[in-house]
Amino acid sequence: MGHLSFIHAADLHLDSPFKGLSTIPESIFHQVKESTFEALDRLVQAAIAKQVDFVLLAGDVFDNEKQSLKAQVRLRNAFEQLQHYHIKVYMSHGNHDFTAGNSNPITYPDNVVVFPDETVTHVTYKKNDETLAAIYGFSYKNRAVTSNKAKEFVPVSGGVPYHIAMLHGSVDGNKEHDVYAPFHISDLTDKDMDYWALGHIHQKEILKENPAIVYPGNIQGRNSKESGQKGCYHVELSEKGAILTFLPLQSMEFKKQSVDISSCDEPHQLERILLEAIDRTDKTCPELVHLTLNGVRTHLRKWEETAEEVVQLVNEVLMHRTNWTYIYRCQLTAVEKESFHSLKQSGHFAGELLKYVDKASIQPYLDELYRHRQAKKYVQAMSSEQEKRVKDKAKQLLIDELLYQEGD
Repeated sequence: MGHLSFIHAADLHLDSPFKGLSTIPESIFHQVKESTFEALDRLVQAAIAKQVDFVLLAGDVFDNEKQSLKAQVRLRNAFEQLQHYHIKVYMSHGNHDFTAGNSNPITYPDNVVVFPDETVTHVTYKKNDETLAAIYGFSYKNRAVTSNKAKEFVPVSGGVPYHIAMLHGSVDGNKEHDVYAPFHISDLTDKDMDYWALGHIHQKEILKENPAIVYPGNIQGRNSKESGQKGCYHVELSEKGAILTFLPLQSMEFKKQSVDISSCDEPHQLERILLEAIDRTDKTCPELVHLTLNGVRTHLRKWEETAEEVVQLVNEVLMHRTNWTYIYRCQLTAVEKESFHSLKQSGHFAGELLKYVDKASIQPYLDELYRHRQAKKYVQAMSSEQEKRVKDKAKQLLIDELLYQEGD
């Protein structure tokens, strides 16, 4: 049956704007903005180093439907590099880079096959004049595809050794992500495919090993929810099945870190502890850190006004290293979610108040501001993540005032 070697990647989100990070230093923000392109370069180098037969790009290659010329040219350059090494590319568009939104697409080199529309079609891959695989896929024409596209994949007959399906979508019922092209795993296992190359979910996950049903995640994290290593899978497919190797590609990494500052009484002590904590962690690339300072509640109060200044001093040290670190967000916390949960179960007034806050919406309290003749020009609606942060801060303040006053 022969042997296939390929890269499976998805959700490149080239030229992502990295919203919410514009306040970090310009030199670092420039590197952050370039990170999706650097991850693309690493993908190309990985494909060349592994001498793969082809690369699969399963949707959301671009961050939005109005693809910048910069993003299209950088992608074309990457494809030309792969063409030089006789590496094919099979690409589909997803909900972010749907085809109807791009009025000025550029032409890619001959080694690239783009699935043109929402009809599931297939192309064959040949090596040394021998047909080795049928590759199936479709592209989003508009932002939302709500039908079960998995049911439209039908393996062709004719003695093709391997059947590989590209599907940008999510498991039906997944409440953590916007649901597009929903499917059940049984929809995929019923189709007699050898490999399902999935896209849309930004965390890598192998849903099933035989046949392999795989999310590679995105190649570059773009916010604190996308922390840790990001990359693609190198797949070696034979009659025995698929051997998968994850290849990190991220140019820089989002990271969450907690530090206990209970022993800190002076700013220089806090600075030293933060530097030591960050230097203890393994680092293979630059990092943007979401820092949480933990300690006794009454002790943390003394740091509410000065912690940010100390973090700025720490950043001055860390940001000039080759593998820089920058603390882009810092918060002080003393009550863990488990404690909130215990309070809610206790019947205490504070617990009842927490339950009310969880159900309450912030928006009614902002309506007057949004309707203000002058202010509404400059105020944007809060995202769900911003609203959650405000509510978490409000709950912390309420608990501090109700339960942890000095002398109580």
